Amino acid sequence: MQWSNFVLLAALAGSSHALIRFQCSQLVTQRLDPLVSPGQIPSPHVHQIVGGNSFNATMDYAKDMPGESSCTTCQMSDDFSNYWTAILYFRARNGTYKRVHQLANSGFEGSAGGGMTVYYMQDPLYDTAQKSKVQAFQPGFRMFIGDVQAHSLADAARFRQLTFTCLDTMASRDHESLAFPNRVCAAGIMASLRFPTCWDGKNLDSPDHMSHMAYPETGTFESARPNEKEGHCAGPCPATHPVRTSQVMFEVIWDTKPFNDKSIWPEDGSQPFIWSFGDRTGYANHADYVFGWKDDSLQKILDTSCYVNCNTAKTQSIADMNKCSQNVVVEEDIDGWLTELPGGHKVM
Repeated sequence: MQWSNFVLLAALAGSSHALIRFQCSQLVTQRLDPLVSPGQIPSPHVHQIVGGNSFNATMDYAKDMPGESSCTTCQMSDDFSNYWTAILYFRARNGTYKRVHQLANSGFEGSAGGGMTVYYMQDPLYDTAQKSKVQAFQPGFRMFIGDVQAHSLADAARFRQLTFTCLDTMASRDHESLAFPNRVCAAGIMASLRFPTCWDGKNLDSPDHMSHMAYPETGTFESARPNEKEGHCAGPCPATHPVRTSQVMFEVIWDTKPFNDKSIWPEDGSQPFIWSFGDRTGYANHADYVFGWKDDSLQKILDTSCYVNCNTAKTQSIADMNKCSQNVVVEEDIDGWLTELPGGHKVM
């Protein structure tokens, strides 16, 4: 699926100076994955999904997500995109599994199901100037990040943009790791997932859902290396992916506090948390995104000079976010004490 050269030229000419941060409540939790397993009911493993309520098992490129959605679980009321990740399970000493629920981020308490915090930014989170020129995504755009088959540090090194933070308090943000924390985390575990920022300017997707996007060719995804000529902090986009987009980032906080008693952890003392597809290392962390903002609402925000809160953005209350939900399509027990992971996945 491709987009016109007109958009490419517009992207290179436009300007933007915004960073936005907002919460999305839970929409539904079940085994559906329209990006990796389109049309498959159920999909291989359980996901937690937020955003517009037009989410379904088959998200065609031509789907009018704002038009087909009657509500969104996101604070930005023009955002009918869908954002999703796998869910987390606790494996007890007796070999049974219990779902780990999510917590709302600080400042968004009361968000149904915990949900996730979403960012759109031009430059590193700590850069309040946000000077980079970026292009909003186009209708039909989608992307994926991570490797569901990663089981070693070497595998995960390709995706150093996906990290975990052991929260001693809800304000903890230091000491990120690619693997699950191996100690008790007093306030929970936060997963941070940062998507690429350079688009090839043509394809709304690719066979692996990643190749149409890239990270800057120098520095890192959060480089603070000055580049005055380009007008931004990170290195330039590679020639193969010349269109700079805003960086989408998720923060998902897993409420591991009910499982902090180490007497119920595995007898060998190893950390007890497992992704819903059986990964016990954390290295196979991954996330999916399908763009669904209404009209040019995202571009208008990105063209506004603002940081975190943007007066030009249409928003809704947490109470209104929480009114939006979706019925489960795949009927199965994902919340009780389970003898195996949904879908029969083995722990790897």
